[in-house]
Amino acid sequence: MKRLSSALCSLLLCQPLFAATAAAEPDTAALYEQQLPRLHSSEMLDMHQFAGHPMLVINTASFCGFTGQFEGLEALHQTYKDQGLKVVGFPSNDFKQEAKDEAEAAEVCFVNFGVTFDMSQPIVVRGTDAHPIFKEITRQSGKAPRWNFYKFVLNKEGQVTAVFSSLTKPDDPKLQAAIKAVL
Repeated sequence: MKRLSSALCSLLLCQPLFAATAAAEPDTAALYEQQLPRLHSSEMLDMHQFAGHPMLVINTASFCGFTGQFEGLEALHQTYKDQGLKVVGFPSNDFKQEAKDEAEAAEVCFVNFGVTFDMSQPIVVRGTDAHPIFKEITRQSGKAPRWNFYKFVLNKEGQVTAVFSSLTKPDDPKLQAAIKAVL
């Protein structure tokens, strides 16, 4: 049973869930013609700034078993920001693990983990009420987040090129290779 479990993890969960060879034509309006409030701020996160840049998009939550991944995501941001990668976090309570108080969510991100990459206020990331950004990511990849800390790699044209589950850590060589491929 343990061997079967490891095999399933290797085949399904620890590998990229989607690697596009001919990605769907992106709806750039859905991705970039958006303004969202920044996490615990009166400022807006203007998605236009990301047009023409590779992106790593993550749905996050403050009280998830994967919340420690913020540290690795920040390390990715620091490693690749000068090469043009934009890391963007979208907190969500879709899985009932986001702080009810936005100040508390901001403290987890910015104080506890030192996040400096862009973070929006909490949004819906799956289903009919999903934010247009996540509707577009799901349309392209065929994969909606199944849990917090799903990772979506987008190229400079806004095409989803790879999707990784929550189990994929930010320092995973496959995620790093997917990021390098879009730089």
